[in-house]
Amino acid sequence: MKIAVIGNGAFGTALAMVGLRAGHEPRIWGHDREYTKEFARSRRNPRYLDESFELADEILVSADAQVVLEGVDLVIAAVPAQHARSVLTDLREQLPAGVPLISTAKGLEQETALRPSQVLGEAVGGGHPVCVLSGPTHAEEIAAGLPATAVLASEDGEWLLRLQGELSSASFRIYRHDDLLGVELCGALKNVMALAAGMGEGLGFGDNAKAAILSRGIAEMARYGMAEGADQSSFFGLAGVGDLAATAFSPHGRNRAFGVRIGRGETLDEILASTPKVSEGVWTSRVVVGRAKELGVEMPISDAVCAVLFEGVSPADAVSALMERDPKREKVN
Repeated sequence: MKIAVIGNGAFGTALAMVGLRAGHEPRIWGHDREYTKEFARSRRNPRYLDESFELADEILVSADAQVVLEGVDLVIAAVPAQHARSVLTDLREQLPAGVPLISTAKGLEQETALRPSQVLGEAVGGGHPVCVLSGPTHAEEIAAGLPATAVLASEDGEWLLRLQGELSSASFRIYRHDDLLGVELCGALKNVMALAAGMGEGLGFGDNAKAAILSRGIAEMARYGMAEGADQSSFFGLAGVGDLAATAFSPHGRNRAFGVRIGRGETLDEILASTPKVSEGVWTSRVVVGRAKELGVEMPISDAVCAVLFEGVSPADAVSALMERDPKREKVN
């Protein structure tokens, strides 16, 4: 297959390597023309990946969308949720008819509260099967060829089965899932919980506190998902608890690292200005809190994260408020 990866960030680059290892012809498109040109020349991506990483020579890298998209059999959209609509709308006319799309974003669009797969559908119009790739998939490890598993979800069973086979390899195992809604919500919500875990770490809390945040966080995620119509079991698989664990404990976890900095006293604006890497949970938290109120779903951890990020509440006060809530019977839904 000829595969176009839209986005030359860490995960887009890693997925191009996945495609190559599976025997395909990947191409990477980047929006920053000068940086993309240097990436193509040096085969290194220092803005997003460790300097030790070197892209395989067989992978084309270009800022020319026509070159990247011409004749492709599959398009992987590896752009953040808040940019997916504008990027794909700009590229819509150059997409081959009927080509399937894989969305990798783990967030919710701020203006609409839509999931990335819904945004892609609106941006490119009908006629393009849409799948979602999620799970515990740190780009740094995948780029290096370390073993990883992921879950691919779609309402199109034929494409789901085909792409599972086409993209799996000795180092990248894909499971398929028909709960696209649940898998996509898992990816978005786990970033909010990882922010909370990071804040606790930044405050100097230990493993007990992190375990509490994650176990109650997965229950909160499942509650929200079920209210939206997702399958509860999706939240206890790769896309849910698996991805949450990887994000909340790994040094590669962007949302965890962001939360650590917040817990240590840095402000939202200071952190955003200091890095080109996107922490999707920051913007998703605000969407989730608003939507949860509409659904009548209790989301205390998400409420606390949002209050710290956007309402001036200190991380320590947010934790105190959580600890002082009325005693309850433990429930996971």
